[in-house]
Amino acid sequence: MTLYARLVVLCLCLFVAACSQSKNEQDPYLILISIDGFGWKLQDANDTPGLDRIAASGVRASAMQPVYPAMTFANHYSIATGLYPYQHGIVDNDFPNADRSAWYHVWDRNAVGDKSWYGGEPIWVSAEKNGMTSAAFFFVGTEAPVGGYSPTYWNKFDASIPGENRVRQVLDWLTLPEDDRPHMITLYFEHVDTAGHEYGVGSWAHEVAVGQVDGYLVQLLDGIEQLDIKDDVSIVVVSDHGQAQYQTESDAFVISDHVNLKGLTAVDHGSYVAIYMDQYDLAQAQNIRDVINTNWNDGRAYLRSESPEHWRVPDDPRFADIAVLANPRYRVVSNREQALRFDGADHGWDPTFEEMHGIFLATGPRLPVGMKTGKINNVEVYPMMMDILGLPLPDNFDTTGNTLLPLLK
Repeated sequence: MTLYARLVVLCLCLFVAACSQSKNEQDPYLILISIDGFGWKLQDANDTPGLDRIAASGVRASAMQPVYPAMTFANHYSIATGLYPYQHGIVDNDFPNADRSAWYHVWDRNAVGDKSWYGGEPIWVSAEKNGMTSAAFFFVGTEAPVGGYSPTYWNKFDASIPGENRVRQVLDWLTLPEDDRPHMITLYFEHVDTAGHEYGVGSWAHEVAVGQVDGYLVQLLDGIEQLDIKDDVSIVVVSDHGQAQYQTESDAFVISDHVNLKGLTAVDHGSYVAIYMDQYDLAQAQNIRDVINTNWNDGRAYLRSESPEHWRVPDDPRFADIAVLANPRYRVVSNREQALRFDGADHGWDPTFEEMHGIFLATGPRLPVGMKTGKINNVEVYPMMMDILGLPLPDNFDTTGNTLLPLLK
């Protein structure tokens, strides 16, 4: 073989080697962290060195507005897909399917892991479809093979797993060999939401939970600083909603005191009741609405067709036939037994109520440093994360009016 031929072969080998280089080696890293129930005021009202480090090195929104209803599962899945509940299918924590032959409940492990409930394309599915390894230490939707894809690494939700262990696992994932290492990771902490429900916002237990979760963020940030890939990691911190205290001087409005509930399925949330009729009858629905509204000054009942425009509720039987929503801080229940369930702090009121607003912070190589921006909607987060990871948005995905995308360098 001539010298020229040998050089040609060598160049071809180098070219093939470069082309066969692991795609993951070219990809950035993104960690999506959710702090359930973390209201937009809590960072400034508490000692939060972890969140403050992220804000100082990146972007912080003044607040992040949830979608309707301001509940955990609907909002987490909207953050993950960039879609509204009517588009992605997880319309509440508890709801029926389209023909009402089955129900989704957050406590039902079979339903939570059933792919048929989930629409849209959550970001970990986009990653896996495009050859990028993903991992999840909890997040709504990661326990089901959505579109036939699951994160390469994932965990069934278990609140007993300490936050330190969750962070340690994320750091361990980031030190795996390149071919096994996830580039898209979700991490979830329920502690603040749980403390708020049980003891109230601003209680000693609630403040302890805020400090505890912020400590997990410090642990994560310190761990990332020790990694060779530290300059390639982006971190996005969100919350699904905030929380607010119930009016202590006001009794709950009890629907059964005014309406016969026979033939109705009522789902109680404290801040609102979703009423489903076993057999839909418009005249009966209108009568129930009118009776409630005549006898109640601290909230309102809506037929599905009357829902406020910003709720984005279409004529879809997964949504309640009658939504009975209390005014901020007030209670409504289907019967007197339910009234005993709701105390302390809660959520689920209209998403425009500022106490329902959560947080958004992000830091990474493509984000500006120390920037503050105004209030955003949580569906704006997904396109930004997709852009950071270099993943294509689903066909016909609308980014009109997105305020986060222009921030990326």
